[in-house]
Amino acid sequence: MVELDTPPASAEELRAAILERYDALSKRLKQIARYVLDEPNALALETLAVLAERCGVQPSAIVRFAKSFGFDGASQMQRLFRDGLLSGNASLGYGERVRQFSQSVNSKSVGKPSQVLAEFVEGNVLALNNLDDAVGAKDLEAAVKLIAAAETVYVTGFRRSFPVAAYLAYSLHQVNKKTVFIDGIGGMLHQQIHAITRRDLLIAVSYRPYAEETVQLIDQASAQRCKVLSISDSPVSPVARSSTLVLQVREAEIRKFRSLSASMCLAQALVISYAFASNERPRDTAKASTRHPSNK
Repeated sequence: MVELDTPPASAEELRAAILERYDALSKRLKQIARYVLDEPNALALETLAVLAERCGVQPSAIVRFAKSFGFDGASQMQRLFRDGLLSGNASLGYGERVRQFSQSVNSKSVGKPSQVLAEFVEGNVLALNNLDDAVGAKDLEAAVKLIAAAETVYVTGFRRSFPVAAYLAYSLHQVNKKTVFIDGIGGMLHQQIHAITRRDLLIAVSYRPYAEETVQLIDQASAQRCKVLSISDSPVSPVARSSTLVLQVREAEIRKFRSLSASMCLAQALVISYAFASNERPRDTAKASTRHPSNK
C-alpha cells in the first residue's frame, strides 16, 4: 500500500481516507482502522500500549498504520482526535462507557430477574444515547429519501438481524410501501431478489460476524445497479462496502448477550419518518396546483 505524502488535516479527513483505502490495508491494519473509526475518543486519550491491546496488535503496527497515512508517528495521529475533543468539549466516548459498564456488570454474579432487567435497561440506554450521536441528521434524511424514491423496497437480514429486518418489512407494508421481505425460506434466496431493478432499494441489516447471505444479496443488487441502504455496526463491514448509504448502529452487549433495542429504534424512526413525509407530498402537490390553475 502506498503511503500518503501529506497527512490528513482533521479527524474527518482521516476517516474519509481510511474508508477510501480500507480494502488495500493488511489484516492487522484493518483491525486498527476499525478501532479508529469506532473509538475516536479512546484513540485520542489512551496510551499506545492500551490501544495496541484493544486492537489486538503490536504497538509497532499502530505506528505503521499512522505512517501509512502520512503521519510522522502515532502521537501525531492521536493529536488530530485530541484537538477535536478539546474544541468540542466531548464527553467520555461510548466505547469507554460500555467498558466501564461491562466491568461493573461482570464483577457481580447473576442475581434476581429484576437485577438482570436493570442491567439490560442500563446497557440499552447507553446504546440508544449513542445512536442519537452516531446517526447524523443528513444520513437519516438521505435514508428516508431512498425509501421514498424506491419503486419497491426489498428487505433482508439473517440470524440476529432477522427480527429487525422482519419489523422493517412489516412496518413498511403497514404504511403502504411496496415491500418484499427476503427470508430465504426453502432455499429461495436468490429467486426472491431476481426481479430487483435500479428503480428499487435493498435494505440490508447485518452485524458481526455478518451473514454471508446478506453480502451475496448486496452484491447481486449492486450488479443490477440497485441502491442499497445498510444498517450495520461499522462503515467498513462487508455489507457496507457496496452500499449507497450506511447507518451505523452499535448495540449494547450485556453478559455476552447483544441487544437489538437501538436497531429497532432506528427502524421505527425510518418508517415513521417515511410515513409522515409521504403524507406531506400529496398535500404539497395540491397547494402547487391551487397556485397554478393552468397546471390543472
